[in-house]
Amino acid sequence: MSLAPSILDAKLNYLYSRTGGHTIRFGLETTRRLAEAAGVRPEALPCVHVAGTNGKGSVSAMLDSVFRQAGFRTGLYTSPHLIRFNERMRIDGAPIPDEELSRLLDEVERADREQSAAEGARPGTFFELTTVAAMRWFLARGVQMAVMETGLGGRLDSTNVVDPAASVITEIGIEHTAYLGKTLEEIAGEKAGIIKPGRPVVLGRQREAARAVLEARAREVGAPVVAAEDVVSVRRVSQDWDGQVVEVETQDGRWPRFRLPLLGDYQLENCATAVATLEWLREAAGFPVSAETIRAGLERVRWAGRCQVAAKDPVVLVDVAHNPDGAAALARFLRGVRKTSPVVLVCGMLSDKDAGGFFRQMRPVVDACVLVPLDSERNMPMERLAAAAKGAGVPAVEGTLPDALQRARKWASDRGGIVVCAGSLFMATAILYELGVEV
Repeated sequence: MSLAPSILDAKLNYLYSRTGGHTIRFGLETTRRLAEAAGVRPEALPCVHVAGTNGKGSVSAMLDSVFRQAGFRTGLYTSPHLIRFNERMRIDGAPIPDEELSRLLDEVERADREQSAAEGARPGTFFELTTVAAMRWFLARGVQMAVMETGLGGRLDSTNVVDPAASVITEIGIEHTAYLGKTLEEIAGEKAGIIKPGRPVVLGRQREAARAVLEARAREVGAPVVAAEDVVSVRRVSQDWDGQVVEVETQDGRWPRFRLPLLGDYQLENCATAVATLEWLREAAGFPVSAETIRAGLERVRWAGRCQVAAKDPVVLVDVAHNPDGAAALARFLRGVRKTSPVVLVCGMLSDKDAGGFFRQMRPVVDACVLVPLDSERNMPMERLAAAAKGAGVPAVEGTLPDALQRARKWASDRGGIVVCAGSLFMATAILYELGVEV
């Protein structure tokens, strides 16, 4: 039985209103006070902590799937959500039920009123409250291994109150410069804040400047470093719209081939990062995760909005790519699968994104484009979006959802083509909702 939507929606709307007014610069003190007031001991939560710019969500989903395959009761905390807030907190792969979410929100609100009444304290922000709520739920339900994904940065991210079995840092790029710094080195320094004394840190593929910062921080605190690319190799044998058949080779030898359901070249690197983390946990911490268990868990992983085939005949591909790096990865994937098929892009973006850089990366693989406004106050005005597309040489017209999706599908059907929907998480959300795809 679901809670009356109006009740939960009202609570979530109030929670969303807590987004503004406080920034990452305030540190972890409020999260710690809030956790104490809520009776939560973050250090008691067995977990793996994941940060990075690209791939952290996919790696988190892979780890969670394998832990479940190994028989653990698992928790998965990720952000943002695609369709419903409940997706952010999962136990054994299932989103938190409405009734439990409503109760948790009430409990953390009471705890927040208590902690914020102290001298010098402030009310918790949206992410601080949701992080404590997730930890409270996981601990109360006896989660044996949680995967905690950072929201922003690392050093001052609310999730950084945990004491993880291992930290994982996926590829770092330029992002959130208003909070994390203007250079790759500065951003890497913030991400490096999740590295804990004596706890291993597993590094996904990194640019040299970022890797130097991460390794220096690890030496400073005495944390073992595992570079995934040095210990795991993942090679694609073949791929189709249902996934890619891969070969994995570790220091123990080559595994039998298996099908990874997630598409995209970057998922090979994410897979290597997940495998390196799991193998370290097995060898150094005694986790019962054999190569066979890892392979079986990876075969069952699901992660929406990342090169996701949301429909077929024609293929409708949904991806959350919203910056030049993400667009470059998406374009590489399309070059490998489109063959002679034309591509029509349905795109909407937020006003703070590099639309020109995005379209320049997509131009070589896009034959037509429909630009749409997003249902967000941060929506990029259509004239700006159209100017960016035109400047990059992308042939584009304007439309509105769902009409734009219908037009794109007809265009693709008439030409034996592919529909690609990208540019924003809001874009992915709207398309999946329109197609009735469950996340």
